[in-house]
This record gives sequence, C-alpha cells and structure tokens, in this order.
Amino acid sequence: MSFKKVLLLVLDSVGCGEMPDADRYGDRGANTLANTARAVGGLRLPHLGRLGLGRVTDILGVPPEPAPDGLFGRMAEASPGKDTTTGHWEIAGVVLDRPFALFPDGFPEEIIAAFRRQTGRDILGNVAASGTEIIERLGEEHQRTGRWIVYTSADSVFQVAAHEETVPLDELYRACEAARRLLDPHRVARVIARPFVGTPGRYRRTYNRRDFSMAPDRETVLDRLVAAGLPVVGIGKIHDIFAGRGVTTAVHTEGNADGLKRTEEALRDLDRGLVFTNLVDFDMLYGHRRDPVGYARALEEVDAFLPRLLDAAGRDTLVAVTADHGCDPTAAWSTDHTREYVPLLVWHAGIPRGGGRDLGTRPSFADLGRAVERALGLPSGSAASVSNPLELW
Repeated sequence: MSFKKVLLLVLDSVGCGEMPDADRYGDRGANTLANTARAVGGLRLPHLGRLGLGRVTDILGVPPEPAPDGLFGRMAEASPGKDTTTGHWEIAGVVLDRPFALFPDGFPEEIIAAFRRQTGRDILGNVAASGTEIIERLGEEHQRTGRWIVYTSADSVFQVAAHEETVPLDELYRACEAARRLLDPHRVARVIARPFVGTPGRYRRTYNRRDFSMAPDRETVLDRLVAAGLPVVGIGKIHDIFAGRGVTTAVHTEGNADGLKRTEEALRDLDRGLVFTNLVDFDMLYGHRRDPVGYARALEEVDAFLPRLLDAAGRDTLVAVTADHGCDPTAAWSTDHTREYVPLLVWHAGIPRGGGRDLGTRPSFADLGRAVERALGLPSGSAASVSNPLELW
C-alpha cells in the first residue's frame, strides 16, 4: 500500500519513559508524559487517547483505549545521545555510532579566541547553563558591553544569546554561521542563535531563534525523497536540523499554534510528498523550564487541534505522531533533555474504526523513516538490513 502524502509530526521532547540505559545519562525515573500527567492531576487528551496513546505508557487521565482507531507503540533511540539533532537524524535513517561532542566545562580557549576574532566581539559566560537563567544573569552586562552571551548545556550545542536591540539579528546569525564553520571539526551538533528582548528582570527569548546544524554525513530519507522528485516541506526547525539538506520548502513558525496551522495548510496544499513538522514549545518553553503545567497545556492544545489535521490529511495521507527525545518537566536533577523512549501513533483512513493495533517497541527511530519511504512508494534505502520492517498499513 502506498500513499500520496505522509505527515511526520514531532512533538519535540514528548518522551514516554526511561530507556534501559537512562542511568548512564543521569535520567533514571524520567517519563515526560506520565510524570507531567501526575504533576497536574491528569491530562485531557481524548483524541490522542483514541489513537492509542494511553496504551503506550500509564498516563493519568488518558485511559488505555481497548479498541483504538490508530496504531500505537514506542521507539527506542539506537544512537547514543538525547538531543534534537540525533533524534531527528535517526528518524530520517541516520543512526550515529558515536555521540556528538559535549563541553560541560565550557569551550576551550582556541574556539573562543577564534570566535572573538571572526565576530569582532568579546564574550560573556562560556559555561553550561539554563538559557533563561544565563540571560537574566548576564543580559544587563551584555547590553552595556555588547559582548555575546555564549553557553552550552548537557547537549552538544554552542548557544549565542544577544538582545535584539543591542545586536542586529543579521549580525547574530552571521556570528552563528562563523561558529558553525569553527565547530564542524569538533563535532558540535548545533550552533543556536538565541535572540531575546525585554529589560533586566523581564527578559524573554523570541521565535527569531535559528539553529545551525552539522550536515548529516550520510544520505537521509529526506535526500532520497527529493532525489525521487517528491517535495519535502519542513515546518518549524526541520530545515535547520538538516542544514537545509533534503528540504524543498522551509516554513518558519512562531510556536506550536502557528506550527499546527502551517501544517494544516501544507496538508491541504500539497499533492504528494512529505510534511515534516517540529512543534518546539514543549521543549523550549516548558520542558527546559521545568513547567509541567505549561507542558500539559501544550499537550492539550495539540490534542484539540488533531481532528483538523486528520481532516486535512484526508484519505490519501499517512499521519505519524512521535517525538525526538524526552524533557521531563518534573525532573529535579537538571533542566536538560532526558533519555527516553518516544511514542509512535499512526493514523490513516485505511484503519477501520476501533481497528488499531500494537506496534510494540521498535529498536530504532529509523524504523519510522524506512516505513515513510515505503509509504510514499520508494524502496527503503536500508530495507535489506531490516528483518522486521515496521508495518503501518
């Protein structure tokens, strides 16, 4: 069976339980969905529940549906790591054999000195920190001196924050492009431009963020779709995550609500191909800030919009809802991502009402990418190595 279109909807950081190696990452006990539900006294997700979400993990308020309308399961991350780039690349078929580089004590002077020379500005920070905290702590000095705020986290990221009234956005982006070139040999996954606005004590980050990712070192599912003449519409930060590779149309978004509307429009406008959407608010606004109430509200917002997406999908589209990693907003041990399984919910018009089934636990996110290729009529680039392909129809 093949489809004209596929929607891959990534709920950024919506994990569904610790992986067996979570203790290696300091994430024992993480379960973004279940712990968020307990923290707020239960979630109201009737539409995701009908697709089988309550069968994936124990979610207060989302009972296990005995006869779901969708296919349901979970996926393990085969690559080492728990970051955005690793998760999305693996969905697209690239399984890493070694993690991206981490700099928990800040970046070495050789990198910082080169960054200063190439951008013409000095820096503040160069530590591992929460983005909101470091902006509050150093924002006023940054505005007074014009120095970049540079920081990292438990992920492989070089983050550069600047106030939009102190440093023009185009200068911030050029600085991040320079950092990207410097950091490729060091295997840093992403350089992130973190613009912010406001006044001391009331700073806030904006949706003018941009990610400058390493380019995948292997062919991805997106590359193969484009080579076959199929459009790939990247909504949200998809274009950035893949360094523009394998994306024919890039759509910038300003939060989950905007991302959902843009996804609905793309499904109605596209005749054939892939719509690949990342909804960033779960991670950026609520997970890292350890805000389970906001996280729950974002989940319920997506759930309420889901019928509109399925209506726009129509009879010729396969819809897959998943995530790229966890970011448990109840985790007291850090503000970083959490090493978790991710849910997989699948819907298409060929599944009879109440005729859903359990997909089990898949050993890699890449199983989904291979299934997407087959759904769009392409032979899977890695099918020969898959003894148990993911069957979604």
